[in-house]
Amino acid sequence: MSLEQLTETVRGKVAGGGIDESVKFDLGETGKIFVQGSNVSNEDADADCTITMSPEDLSEMLAGDLNPTAAFMGGKLKVDGDMSVAMKLGSIV
Repeated sequence: MSLEQLTETVRGKVAGGGIDESVKFDLGETGKIFVQGSNVSNEDADADCTITMSPEDLSEMLAGDLNPTAAFMGGKLKVDGDMSVAMKLGSIV
């Protein structure tokens, strides 16, 4: 999936309301996805929590094919910042 497709998928997931805190998905050279509430952009802004993972793994996670906890335990997902914010993402992805 391209950055644009991933961004649109995330936008669809939070359309009904996301979480209050800000989260940034760092997809390396592919780019960034910044989420705060139901607002989603590709800006590289400071966030309460930054999740670093590959675009492929994010795509699998958004599709429900990759469990976020398993991704974290397997090293496919790294969390920097407030871990409690990352835990709230379960309601979105």
